[in-house]
Amino acid sequence: MEPTLRRMPWQFDFLIVGAGFAGSVLAERLAAAGKRCLVVERRRHIGGNSHDHFDNAGVLIHSYGPHYFRTNSDEVIQYLSQFTEWHPVDYKILSWSDGRHWQFPINLNTFEQLIGRPSTSEEMEDTLAKWRVPIDHPANSEEIILAQVGSQLYEKFFKNYTRKQWKRDPKDLDASVCGRIPLRTNRDDRYLTDKFQALPKHGYTKLFERMLNHPNIKILLQTDYREILPYVQFKHLIYTGPIDEFYDNCFGALPYRSLRFEEETLPMEFYQPAMQVNYPNDFDFTRIVEIKHATGQKLPVTTIVREYPEDYSPGKEPYYPVPAKESHELYQRYAALASREKNTSFLGRLATYQYLNMDQVVKLAIVEAGRLLEKESI
Repeated sequence: MEPTLRRMPWQFDFLIVGAGFAGSVLAERLAAAGKRCLVVERRRHIGGNSHDHFDNAGVLIHSYGPHYFRTNSDEVIQYLSQFTEWHPVDYKILSWSDGRHWQFPINLNTFEQLIGRPSTSEEMEDTLAKWRVPIDHPANSEEIILAQVGSQLYEKFFKNYTRKQWKRDPKDLDASVCGRIPLRTNRDDRYLTDKFQALPKHGYTKLFERMLNHPNIKILLQTDYREILPYVQFKHLIYTGPIDEFYDNCFGALPYRSLRFEEETLPMEFYQPAMQVNYPNDFDFTRIVEIKHATGQKLPVTTIVREYPEDYSPGKEPYYPVPAKESHELYQRYAALASREKNTSFLGRLATYQYLNMDQVVKLAIVEAGRLLEKESI
């Protein structure tokens, strides 16, 4: 690569590290304003963890686990709709426990399954009031679920799933981990309640291809940005990778959880009754995803993906920042360094060590692009 780099005029306004939502939205917004952008991605594809692909059977698969797009932001919808049409979806999942499928997240249907007869929202609310553990200020994931539904439902749906996912006891994780999962006493069995729930009609990868198709954007794949620094001139660096890696782990490595995916193609239209089935208490995997339920593909075959949480180590993908007190404190040390960087922006889940949804990343990137363009115009 080095001889090629030396022959090219490598002068840009922005060097953007990472071609996921954060880097791609920033590149598009800045390029549309006339800025020259170089996007450097060390994977062999654009799209980050939102990348999708067709497997050998022709089934569209989310390469890095299911990405259920949803938002309440009209601005995000309007922006992304420039690059894709949408396939509306009501995301629905089930949980496998005690040898059967259960409605999940917990709702009135789940309660009726539990008691074995029809019920009402009022009876469910009264029963939960008796089951709840009185905890005024839940301080961790165990306490927040016990305070909402009591020990029986906590044991059935949450405790062991959380242990598998994070390799930590729920009482050692922030309340936000399990607190993100809704509880309903009506029959709303959707996983999410955002007003807009849909997948890109032709896939995420097509969305990213259209977003990055601009004469002011150049993309380098399978490239570590540090390799090209001697050959590139730029005014501003945008970094969307792991913040601890940016600083060579000078304070120590931030903890992450990684994942392993096991795909299986089957000669049937569908394998399971929902796009996602959680396995809190059985098997080593946490869930089986059959995204074909959500994409709307019409095929006589299907592909399921079993998801196994794994320890993170160099060479694996860092999927989830670990939401615990000591990891937050370590991140703050890196954030303090980042705040003193000149002409450098840190954006995205890994660079800010946050569990961010896709629409949140898109919104943050739009705002940051506006800030950078305003700064240049002053």
